[in-house]
Amino acid sequence: MINNQYSIFESELNVRPDDIDMFNHVHNSKYLDYVLAARYEQMDKFYGMSWEKFSEQGFGWVVAKVIINFKRPLKMGDKMLVRTGILEMNEKGSNVQFEIINKTTGKVSSDGIFEYVMIDLKTQRSCKVTDDMIKAYSI
Repeated sequence: MINNQYSIFESELNVRPDDIDMFNHVHNSKYLDYVLAARYEQMDKFYGMSWEKFSEQGFGWVVAKVIINFKRPLKMGDKMLVRTGILEMNEKGSNVQFEIINKTTGKVSSDGIFEYVMIDLKTQRSCKVTDDMIKAYSI
């Protein structure tokens, strides 16, 4: 992961039976779920800006684009560390880098970038990220 002025946070997750595909490893779509679950936890725990807090203010984050690199499979019973950190944040949205590490082997299973856009929940259209939001995430 790229170190910059933003913090990198870590969440631990487990591979579940319903994550496994016909090749006996985690289906590629589940890696996206893992990152979203980690960010959900990290928004509240580390930033103090939970998903619900955004909703109460009439805002939400929408994934506009994902770049994901699959390096090594995760399998049933694996525990993983999901590390995320903001690469860039501005009035249009934010880019969040991530890596998923197999806790047993210490090797990266997947990494990439999520591009998020802020939306107004009433209009369902993109809107500007406020200075207060940028400040809350600038840790």
